[in-house]
Amino acid sequence: MLHEYREIISKLKVDNAHFAKIFEKHNELDQKIADVDAGREHLSDADLDVLKKEKLRLKDEAYAMIVAYKKEHNL
Repeated sequence: MLHEYREIISKLKVDNAHFAKIFEKHNELDQKIADVDAGREHLSDADLDVLKKEKLRLKDEAYAMIVAYKKEHNL
């Protein structure tokens, strides 16, 4: 997720517990979606859509926090 911000993500994961939680949950959802796509897990299309929307919401929230960090630190 957002690989171009690796350094900022590393700092935020250490300094901001909420960001760390969002990042971890996003990665968990990413893995679950990959497992469904690979056939290792089974979900209805509706349930899979819910997971994908939640993953996108978390990514958007994390990105907003990254942008705020960049602005705050003049990066």
